[in-house]
Amino acid sequence: MLIESRLFFLGVPFFLVVDVVYGFMTNWSEWVGILGILLVGGLAGMIGFYLAFTAKRVGLRPEDRNNGEIHEGAGEQGHFSPWSWWPLVLGLACATAFAGLALGWWIVFISAGIAAIGLVGWVFEYSRGDHAH
Repeated sequence: MLIESRLFFLGVPFFLVVDVVYGFMTNWSEWVGILGILLVGGLAGMIGFYLAFTAKRVGLRPEDRNNGEIHEGAGEQGHFSPWSWWPLVLGLACATAFAGLALGWWIVFISAGIAAIGLVGWVFEYSRGDHAH
């Protein structure tokens, strides 16, 4: 994860320079773009910090070493749910919320309830039922 964190850390000065250039090109009158580019640089810094922090905790992966072999990355990479329906519920709730922004605010509140149910269902999916740990 060292390579990934360095890539994101390189994005921070890039976006800061782009932000200053954008500010001069718009005569510092277009604040939404200036703030947006600045926030993208901050987001790149946060992701880079997270990846660097995780790299220290996990250690070097075969991809991070010059002498790493392909077979060293074999095996289990994590736990992924192969059949979960809860992301579909969350996606439909988000789509309904965005439609509610255009059609009526009352729809957003209904979709927030659906999203809460979907999020709780997804988080506790493996804590109950046939697949409980």
